[in-house]
Amino acid sequence: MTQNVSDGRGGDPVLVVEDLTVQFPTSEGVVSAVRGVNYQLRRGEVLGIVGESGSGKSVTSLAVMGLLPKTAKVSGSIRFGGQDLLKCSEKELNRVRGKGIAMVFQDPMTSLNPVYTVGDQISEAITAHHDVRKDVAKKQAVELLDLVRIPNPAQRADEYPHQLSGGMRQRVVIAIAMANNPDVIIADEPTTALDVTVQAQILEALQAAQKETGAAMVLITHDLGVIAGQADRVHVMYAGKVVESGTVDDIFYNPRMPYTLGLLGSLPRLDVKTERLTPITGSPPATQNMPPGCPFSPRCPLSQPICDEDEPALVAGPNGQHAACHFTEQVVGKDPAELFSATSADAAAVPVAVEAAATDTETNR
Repeated sequence: MTQNVSDGRGGDPVLVVEDLTVQFPTSEGVVSAVRGVNYQLRRGEVLGIVGESGSGKSVTSLAVMGLLPKTAKVSGSIRFGGQDLLKCSEKELNRVRGKGIAMVFQDPMTSLNPVYTVGDQISEAITAHHDVRKDVAKKQAVELLDLVRIPNPAQRADEYPHQLSGGMRQRVVIAIAMANNPDVIIADEPTTALDVTVQAQILEALQAAQKETGAAMVLITHDLGVIAGQADRVHVMYAGKVVESGTVDDIFYNPRMPYTLGLLGSLPRLDVKTERLTPITGSPPATQNMPPGCPFSPRCPLSQPICDEDEPALVAGPNGQHAACHFTEQVVGKDPAELFSATSADAAAVPVAVEAAATDTETNR
């Protein structure tokens, strides 16, 4: 069932992804990177997709852009502008990329050409879809650099990527993404490898880009803090599948899937006094030749025999929230430390000094 990620905005969806599946055949078996992902986006919405490395977040976005290698087997449908992008030719996709759907890639150093100035690269993005003179495109490039808050934009436009800081390079990539007023912007880990202050600047630049273009946005990240401040709705992915979906408030304050609760337990929070984070033991499964059952079962504290035999479907709960778990009701209202068997000291947030003193007393008896 396709899930509507609308937060109440009206209008028809600009992007509809239905039952998206991506597989990579290998000599050792089939890698199921994405397994039946569904979502809709309306203009102005922000959908956050969060999960650990290897969960299928980036592969999902590359499938939407038509940038997967030819060896990938992609099924389902990706509808944009009245057409199914999975059925489009490369020429048709080139008309959509950049103008209809733009992407902000994770590493700006590999996204930008080192032998062209950043102004020329933004200008090229404009002239690729519009019949304008080079001087007009260059002027628009400077305006875009100013919009994403790069100081001295006219001077920076004549500089090369290596002359800019990492944060500035990422803002250049954002400027390129918004150059043609796209309907959808996909931001794939836009704040990775940046310090906290620069991360905030990049997120502000993304907000400016969305406000200027009115675009819908897919924000892909492993950072729940980024999701909390930016997204309207959230998809939590695990082993190529969406395992929970809901509003930001649903996900952060009323998770219904153990994996989501575990992610929240690993997130430092200022409003909760704890000395230690609550980790999820183990590692994500390999998505190659996956066995039956819930892929989170080996790491799940609620795992029962049924979990190893039958993979739960994404089932609707209160207020349109969806979760894939056989024991959802046992998750509701639980604290991460309680569910993931943390020590009582962790759960009660006993100060380290007090805990150490108690340990010394026991040792000396």
